[in-house]
Amino acid sequence: MNFWQKPVETLRELMQRKAPHLRQVRHFASAALEREVDIDLYLPPDYHLSGSRYYPLLIVNDGQDLPRMHFSSILERMFFRKQIPPLIVAGVHASAARMHEYGTMRQADYKGRGERAPLYGNFILEELLPMLHRRFRISGLREETAFAGFSLGGLSALDMVWAYPQIFGAAGVFSGSLWWRWSPVDPADPDADRIMHDIIRATANVDSAQRFWFQCGTLDEDEDRNGNGVIDSIDDTLDLIAALKDKGFHEKHIRYLEIEGGLHTPDTWGKAMPDFLRWWLVPEWGD
Repeated sequence: MNFWQKPVETLRELMQRKAPHLRQVRHFASAALEREVDIDLYLPPDYHLSGSRYYPLLIVNDGQDLPRMHFSSILERMFFRKQIPPLIVAGVHASAARMHEYGTMRQADYKGRGERAPLYGNFILEELLPMLHRRFRISGLREETAFAGFSLGGLSALDMVWAYPQIFGAAGVFSGSLWWRWSPVDPADPDADRIMHDIIRATANVDSAQRFWFQCGTLDEDEDRNGNGVIDSIDDTLDLIAALKDKGFHEKHIRYLEIEGGLHTPDTWGKAMPDFLRWWLVPEWGD
């Protein structure tokens, strides 16, 4: 086979196909993390043909899992159907230190996990975002800047969005590890000491314009620490939503998607992804 004779798609053909352009940033040197970070960038199909247009930005933790959920195909399909406007997505790969870099920046859990979360936050704010704004046409508007993640990466994304409302307008939390605790489970009060819940309750002044999207699968896990017949993943998420509402967040700024039979896997998160993207990028959708 003469591979050099294989037709090469032009930029205009790619645009007509609505396929995102994948650009891989490898070995990005992070002073904050003292390691190199790999990043997958998904650029809109018209990016190279619209030199003056600026785009929304979505940062995603555990970016190495996006191919497993066929993320490019999800974007291509949604662009083709005009279900969402074009956007730029930065999928940040996790490292072997994932359990130490993800978590809540203010507090490690009772086992000391997440102790490097403040450094990861510094990486996002002081290194990743400035690099993206230098190299790509990103709008920078808060309502067009979101952070999402899966499992522990979802907790990390939520914590970042909550801590920096002047930067992030929305969070996408897929099967979030909202069980993250100050101390071991106390059988007398099994729902106490959940760090993210306590952070939200303790925040005096909140920005009620922020938006929060949550997803759980009914088969995310089988733990039920309080014995109420509801798995912890769902309980923790619903309790956190209640804490947000207690802080004055309107229901229209919160969405909860529960997938019957959904697992704690990229396959389930891929099924949920279109819902999140439409809810964030098309605010009137679902009203």
